[in-house]
Amino acid sequence: MGVKARRPLTPGQRFQINDDFADVTKFAPEKSLLLPQYKKAGRDWRGRITARHRGGGNKQMYRVVDFKRNKDNIAANVVGIEFDPNRNARIALLAYSDGEKRYILAPLNLNVGDSLMSGENADIKVGNALLLSAIPIGTVVHNVELVPGEGGKMARSAGASIMLVGKEGNYAILKMPSGEMRKVHITCRATVGQIGNLDAKNVRLGKAGRKFHRGWRPKVRGAAMNPCDHPHGGGEGRAGIGRIQPVTPWGKPTLGKKTRRPRQHSDELIISRRK
Repeated sequence: MGVKARRPLTPGQRFQINDDFADVTKFAPEKSLLLPQYKKAGRDWRGRITARHRGGGNKQMYRVVDFKRNKDNIAANVVGIEFDPNRNARIALLAYSDGEKRYILAPLNLNVGDSLMSGENADIKVGNALLLSAIPIGTVVHNVELVPGEGGKMARSAGASIMLVGKEGNYAILKMPSGEMRKVHITCRATVGQIGNLDAKNVRLGKAGRKFHRGWRPKVRGAAMNPCDHPHGGGEGRAGIGRIQPVTPWGKPTLGKKTRRPRQHSDELIISRRK
């Protein structure tokens, strides 16, 4: 796990910082856990663009990741750590004692050959999945459920972790990566440990083409457009946006505008907002 800088033999390599893939031990994916992905290019069923700046990108298969971790009380061995093109975290291939194989998110310090388990009989060990009621206070967890049995929704990206800071009645109190403090029912599952691949944030693509290979088409600043195309456009020479707050092409406030719905049903579970 780490990064390496390219030698500047070409202009596109001058500022590139790439992943060294030192933590990857298995390079061929498990074929039984692959699904095809169909490109939509940001278009809806009518073929009209509903998400701008999407399109292109390399073809890739989807790796079916087990976010529920509901195969209880059956031991599994870590076969290998793999690269997943669909996320910045690594995935680990588990081989259960009954012959089934599943992918999970690879936590930090998980090694090939480790034995993992999920369920009430699992130890407090990196990679094991348990109910929040069975996890001691002060434990770092990831892949935390919001609704019991629905599968992990929180802390799934590279380097993410959540701290279990307390328990109160039927709820566990979690400190989120953003600093938010919130309650989650103690029957929700979580996986012990922090997600690996901490250096994912240090990768620099270095050129526009690598962004395009990931499925992102070019963006144009609104201030560089004409007034008929964007509210920020127009003016003689290089000019400001001419507004108090930036807006979208359709005039809606953006860049700092809070988008969370007022009076949301989960407001009562949030103890303090993020900083």
